[in-house]
Amino acid sequence: MAIDFHCNLFTSEAIDKWWYGQPEMLRLIKWWRMEERIQGKSVGEFIAMMDEAGLDKAFIPAIRMMSYQKKTMVWDITEEEVHAVVSQYPDRLVGLCGFNPLQKLESVRRVERAVKEFGFKGVYIHTYGFGIPLNDRLYYPLYAKCVELGIPVSMQVGHSAEHMPNELGRPIYLDIVALDFPELKLIGAHTGWPWTEEMISLAWKHENVYLGIDAHHPKYLEPTLIHFMKTRGQNKVIYGTNYPAVLHSESIACIKNDLGLSEKVAQKILHGNAAAVYGL
Repeated sequence: MAIDFHCNLFTSEAIDKWWYGQPEMLRLIKWWRMEERIQGKSVGEFIAMMDEAGLDKAFIPAIRMMSYQKKTMVWDITEEEVHAVVSQYPDRLVGLCGFNPLQKLESVRRVERAVKEFGFKGVYIHTYGFGIPLNDRLYYPLYAKCVELGIPVSMQVGHSAEHMPNELGRPIYLDIVALDFPELKLIGAHTGWPWTEEMISLAWKHENVYLGIDAHHPKYLEPTLIHFMKTRGQNKVIYGTNYPAVLHSESIACIKNDLGLSEKVAQKILHGNAAAVYGL
């Protein structure tokens, strides 16, 4: 079985509102020719798809994503929206909080409420549109609160497909965060490409830093990352999809059969590492 540590909200309402209803995201759909793939599903349909793919759990984040150019929210998915979905199958779907660093105190309170009242298991950050790097002081109240709550923080690192500055998501910005918050588990999502080796170095250097392979089909992962997965990084790499960008059935099969991973290592990446990081 597998755990997807980053799977976007999939309902028809969410797809229509946050993908097709947002020009920034609609541009990506057309650019990537993903109209057929990006279609909403009922919760029951999604669970059936999980069963068919061999996916045990999916983590659904509330995401705060700002347009860098317009300074308006592209995605403002609330914890309540996510909870309304994950609460229908609490043994299969897990909620993650979002965070707006420009509303840091209010957002910290929302995180604490979602963890304590909804049972959310972590926080996800999308920093690019806010115009600040991941080690900015505006994030430190969140990092401190997550240590207090005992939950991990995942964040997109590397390239941003949206029209936002890639530099703000450089993996190296996590270096000082990991040093300042050694008790905080950090997951650099989306592989860190094109700075994948930078992300690998941090996952190897810091006990509390992990690398997520979501948003990239496993067949396109860089050779250095696959080697890391096979060897010293087998306990530091976590499976994810950024669904619907990557499909579960294809990606799980690829990790099991096409990357040259042993069965033991493949199972760590698909399931064991995420279970350990999120305390499942």
